[in-house]
Formats: sequence, structure tokens, C-alpha cells
Amino acid sequence: MKIDWAPLREIVANHQRFVLTTHVRPDADAIGSEVAMAGLLEQLGKEVRIVNASPVPPRLAFLDPNHRCLQLGPQVTDAVASDTDVHMILDTSAWSQLADVGRVFKKTQAKKVVIDHHVFAEDLGALNLKDTDAEATGTLVFQFARAMNLEITPEIGTAMFAAIATDTGWFRFPSTNRETMTTIAALIDAGIRPDVVYRQLYEQFTMARIKLVGRVLSRMMLDADGRLAWTYVTLVDYRETGAEPPDTEDLVNEGLTVGGVEAAFILIEQSNGNIKASLRSRSHLDVSCIAGKYGGGGHKQAAGAILPGPLAEAQAKILPAMKALFA
Repeated sequence: MKIDWAPLREIVANHQRFVLTTHVRPDADAIGSEVAMAGLLEQLGKEVRIVNASPVPPRLAFLDPNHRCLQLGPQVTDAVASDTDVHMILDTSAWSQLADVGRVFKKTQAKKVVIDHHVFAEDLGALNLKDTDAEATGTLVFQFARAMNLEITPEIGTAMFAAIATDTGWFRFPSTNRETMTTIAALIDAGIRPDVVYRQLYEQFTMARIKLVGRVLSRMMLDADGRLAWTYVTLVDYRETGAEPPDTEDLVNEGLTVGGVEAAFILIEQSNGNIKASLRSRSHLDVSCIAGKYGGGGHKQAAGAILPGPLAEAQAKILPAMKALFA
């Protein structure tokens, strides 16, 4: 479903100040889309701030070399975050995913714009620019750049490339198609170095993360006759390895590397006692319906939700639901 960019073009033409935000625990698609969109809007002479509920994960700091992504609370007040003409929300369509930023946005009279590729959607009172067939929100930002005839600079292009590359699992997920590679070719033509981006994303891990990964993978279990793999992370794991919550990023995908496995999930204990469930699948299996049952969302083959703790109770809900996919 192709997006008609005319409504956004009109909003951009008629407004000067923009505040961009994305979901909590931002990934490369979230940060990359924000940074790229900020650069594009500034080419049009707009004033842009990026205000998020969560800090930039250390491994993604290279996408924001000028430290533009500020955190509500520690770095930005509610008043500053709400002082704008337009609030632009990227890579989510859920109030719960905005956390405290959503609280601020609900109180303002500023126009709201959503640019997203996820199926799940709530009424955010916004202009919704969604394409659920797009492999990444970064793809949509690229399309906006083309629609507006804007320059893709090295910083903007690197952010777009990282967004698309990570959300396609470095082009190995089924969402990758001919148009994906056409977009990537255009970014390479603009001077983007895939080898440099890959090194920044996947070859800069700390020893603490390596120890955490070893521990978590060592307790991986198989179910549903070897078609389902799952594991978990506790707060004790962080303390004993020295790792941090962002170090669990993409860890769920390791379950799909086991021969015969068609779906995988990981349960991650949060500091507030809740449990983050990340769900993955291949082929025809739809994990988004499970995430949606518990207030989460995502895509057919990649979704997630936050459940109440403790870990054992969350496991008692997610494990049977995932096994039921094979019934």
C-alpha cells in the first residue's frame, strides 16, 4: 500500500517547528528513521528536535553522531517537548509504546503525524502514513525524501540503511524484496558503506554482552517436537555478567538458527517486575496475534508484548500460546 505524501507535504509547508519521537527501547529502525527524518526536515528549513522516552542504546550511538536524540526527563522537560507545531511519531502507532512522551503528546494541540509500518494501530489523533507492506519505517522515510526531492547525505543515508538492514535481518527476512534492494542500491550510490554499518552494528559488542549471550543460549529449550525454541533473561543475569538490557537486542533470533525450529521467543525480566516477550517465526506462523492478546503488536513474523511478572507466570502464558501455533 503506497503512501500518498501530499498531506505531509502540506503540513511541512505550513508549519515550522517539529518534535520527532519513537517507541520505548528504540531499535535501529526507530533511531535511524528519526535521525534521517530530522535531517530531511532541516533541509527544508524547519526547526527539529528529537525527544524520546528512552535513551539511545550505546550500540546505536553511531547513528546519532551529533547527540540529537534527547530523553524526556533527564534532558528535556515536558514544556520543551510540547512546544512545537507538529509532533511526528515514527515506527509505532501505540500510545503504550510512547510511554511518558505519549503523556505529553496527549496534552498538546500540536498536529500529530504517524509514519509507521506495523500492523497494530491505535487512534493517536494523527495523520496516519502507514504501509504495513514496507520492510522498515526507514524505507518510508526514504520514500518521503524521494517524494520531496531531498538530498540523501551520508548521515541521513547511513541512518536509513541501518534502519532497513536491521529490520530485514540484514536482508534475510521474507520482507526483503526487489524494491528493498533497489532502495539499498540508491543508498550505496549516495556513498553509504554497508561494511562500515555492519561493523558498527555487529562487531562492537562488549565482553559483558558475550557472557550474557553464552548464558542465555546455554539455557535454550526446545518444544513442540523441536519446532519451537525459547529462553529467558533475568535481572540476576545482568548483575552477574555486567551486561545491560540493550544487550538482549536481536538475541531472540538465535532460536531460529537451530535446525528444525520454526518459531522462537525470549522472556526478559524488566527492572519494574514486568516481563518483555519477544516473539519470532518463519513461514506461515503468525506471532503478532499472540502479542496482540497481551497488549503488544508487531508483524506476523516478529512481534512483542509486555506482561506482568513474575517470569514463571509470563512463561505459563506465552509458552502454551506459542505451542498452539503448531496444533
